[in-house]
Amino acid sequence: MRIEGAQGGVDVNPFDAQIEPVVRRLLGVEFDLEAFYGFAQSDAVLGRLVGELRGLRPPIAVEPFESLVTSITAQQVSLRAAFAIRNRLIERFGVRVEHAYAFPTRERLALAEPGELAALGFSRRKAAYVVGLARSGLDLPSLAGLPDDEVKAQLTALPGIGEWTADWFLARHLGRPEAWPAGDLAVRKAVSRFYGEGRDLATEEVRAIGERFAPFQNLTAHYLLAGLLRDT
Repeated sequence: MRIEGAQGGVDVNPFDAQIEPVVRRLLGVEFDLEAFYGFAQSDAVLGRLVGELRGLRPPIAVEPFESLVTSITAQQVSLRAAFAIRNRLIERFGVRVEHAYAFPTRERLALAEPGELAALGFSRRKAAYVVGLARSGLDLPSLAGLPDDEVKAQLTALPGIGEWTADWFLARHLGRPEAWPAGDLAVRKAVSRFYGEGRDLATEEVRAIGERFAPFQNLTAHYLLAGLLRDT
């Protein structure tokens, strides 16, 4: 499927009833921007950012297993390194479809050995986490029917999945409006930049500040991140 910008929206080819919900998630259509923009006017920082970044929608990852593996690869490494490792994983265990590779299925990675992933650049610990997740009995699609705290409890019970990964799963797969990855380094930098008055804020301070953005923490985090990126 190809998605291209078009006058007033996008062109999607091919497009049918099965593809539409996937496209809507990839484009973040589920987020209520107008309600968020109304809320943002009560905050000087957000009011300015939404004026400059109007129309920004966070993309939503479609597959829960892919979302979690992506987060595991990004733990405590640079984005450049994470992308490189993930690309090698996809080429090694995914299926090529014309110009791209499908992300490896959970079933395929459950058959892999941690050493095979370590050979691609994963640390031995992360390799074990990914294979362990693939082999676990956790019903990932069913998490969509649970409240935020129960999702986090079930995910963090698995080896290698901490609060950071669980928060981003809520934000970028489930699209939960109140997801607030306070422990993410970039989010901490963004909140410190715009609300810290020149001070680097601790994770707990960032988490407490997030309460003022309810029920739009997820959109707030993404607009603050985009604002930080624009200013650097």
